[in-house]
Amino acid sequence: MPKMKTKSGAKKRFKLTGTGKVKRKHAFHNHILTKKHKKRKRNLAKIGLVHSRDEKNVLELLK
Repeated sequence: MPKMKTKSGAKKRFKLTGTGKVKRKHAFHNHILTKKHKKRKRNLAKIGLVHSRDEKNVLELLK
């Protein structure tokens, strides 16, 4: 039986930290940025973590 392939969409969107948590980017930071306040854009630029409830599903996609 061949190896299972990693889901390409998940591979592009998520990275693992050293402790095994899953990093993600925030949405709404690509375009139409002129109407968003500086503080909002600054916070959207920061890296977030996937919530613990969703972590299992994301890790399944990354296998």
